[in-house]
Amino acid sequence: MINQLSWKVGGQQGEGIESTGEIFSIALNRLGYYLYGYRHFSSRIKGGHTNNKIRVSTTQVRSISDDLDILVAFDQETIDVNFHELRDGGIVIADAKFEPTIPDSSNVTLYAVPFTELATELGTSLMKNMVAIGASSAVMDLDIAVFKEVVEEIFGRKGQQIVEKNMEAIKQGFEYVTNQAGENIQTMQLEKADGKKRMFLIGNDAIAMGALAGGARFMPAYPITPASEIMEYLIKKLPKFGGTVIQTEDEIAACTMAIGANYAGVRSLTASAGPGLSLMMEAIGLSGITEQPLVIVDTQRGGPSTGLPTKQEQSDLMAMIYGTHGEIPKVVMAPSTVQEAFYDIIDAFNIAEEYQVPVILITDLQLSLGKQTVDPLDYDKIEVRRGKLQTGELAEQENKEYFKRFEVTEDGVSPRVIPGMKNGIHHVTGVEHDETGKPSESPINRNAQMDKRLRKLNNLNFNTPVHVNAKHDEADILFVGFNSTRGAIEEAMERFELEGTKVNHAHVRLLHPFPTEEILPYVKSAKKVVVVENNATGQLANILKMNAGYGEKVTSLLKYDGNPFLPKEIHNRSKELL
Repeated sequence: MINQLSWKVGGQQGEGIESTGEIFSIALNRLGYYLYGYRHFSSRIKGGHTNNKIRVSTTQVRSISDDLDILVAFDQETIDVNFHELRDGGIVIADAKFEPTIPDSSNVTLYAVPFTELATELGTSLMKNMVAIGASSAVMDLDIAVFKEVVEEIFGRKGQQIVEKNMEAIKQGFEYVTNQAGENIQTMQLEKADGKKRMFLIGNDAIAMGALAGGARFMPAYPITPASEIMEYLIKKLPKFGGTVIQTEDEIAACTMAIGANYAGVRSLTASAGPGLSLMMEAIGLSGITEQPLVIVDTQRGGPSTGLPTKQEQSDLMAMIYGTHGEIPKVVMAPSTVQEAFYDIIDAFNIAEEYQVPVILITDLQLSLGKQTVDPLDYDKIEVRRGKLQTGELAEQENKEYFKRFEVTEDGVSPRVIPGMKNGIHHVTGVEHDETGKPSESPINRNAQMDKRLRKLNNLNFNTPVHVNAKHDEADILFVGFNSTRGAIEEAMERFELEGTKVNHAHVRLLHPFPTEEILPYVKSAKKVVVVENNATGQLANILKMNAGYGEKVTSLLKYDGNPFLPKEIHNRSKELL
């Protein structure tokens, strides 16, 4: 018996590859296994190779596995493209329809199963994915009854007969492999899981859930991969809580509507990817100078321009920190797990209102769309803090002056009111202004307002600006990363420790303002600093050198081909750097 395995299903986009992986993984999640899934898909609706790789384990996993145990193929291209991942002793389960072949010299078992034929005999070739699930169950020695509940949930609305036919398809796939192989069947039986109930979701769903729990009630947005699931989730859920989602004509409108809603006192967010964020830059500056709270989610993908819309990259970092013209206080946060995505979006709303600044929650495609097992969330941690938002009746201003909405204060944060509050009248404009909001080009006023805004974040309260895993006072390597690279780095570290190499890890969760004080001691004490990131220019490495120094120690480990890091890549390439 084994404690983990990696299973992948592949074929042409549009022939049920995603649903095959979904049914397979949901059933195993409900048995209590930990899962981590990653989809490779094209930026088109139908056609082109796609696959879904799912790692199943009795312990928590946060990265894609290096190799592959079982490959389920709906066409020869799937075998040709993915065969190199199969480990020695791996298994290929393929549709007999295309007469599958594998290299003669390989130590891999091939089961040619008539997915399409068996499904067609049951009424429709569309059920070939269910036959494939049954065949997978045979080589994993899984009781097919574990799929019944999931099948009923997905197909129950179509009637009991459809549910029974799909279960029959699973059964026939199971029996075909069992009968074909007989006593010589090659099996990979997993150790029994703990049976505990856990959530199974993508990062985008966690962000949407967190936004809802954190009090957001309005989302203007324009659909874009890989951010659309946030919008789609809230379209279903927000109306139940008195909120709404509006699909805008573009990202400029989405950002300005979010600013307007926050000005009116409603917690609002928008979400997009690199191209959409480029359009929002001027509006982000408007949020900064008018001191309106604003929360934006940037789900990074391959660029520039349309680039690689469905592939992994982390190349928006510099743009998110420095993209806005002029100088404003801004916060850029970077969760590294699905759990952190849930809690961090709540913190984003609190920080946006407490400091009256734009807050960008930056994720990447792997974190946004990678589906994984999540331990139960702690809803007692949820706290709504609205900062200096004035409630109740305001005192009348002296000489009936306008309310000092942009009052120069010691901490840089001015009192805030919502429209319609008695005695709260003030002016709002995107040009420089005085304390009441009236336009002013006075050099003295300019300095006062700029200084006020820029000192807002001097005492920023952020719970965990750097996630640290440091067992050694002096490390041979300090790994630094952000967003989804955390899991692959952690696995690479385990291999280094087994070899006797001392490794520490500092994963940056607050990218701006940069947490220099928190990370500097680990940079100082390390012999080598290896910054792992999915971009071509070493953006995080450059920011680290700008803020912490010690540039002679810092080396970049980069990957920008559209694929996430594997643990073995970090391990092997870091050894070369040493």
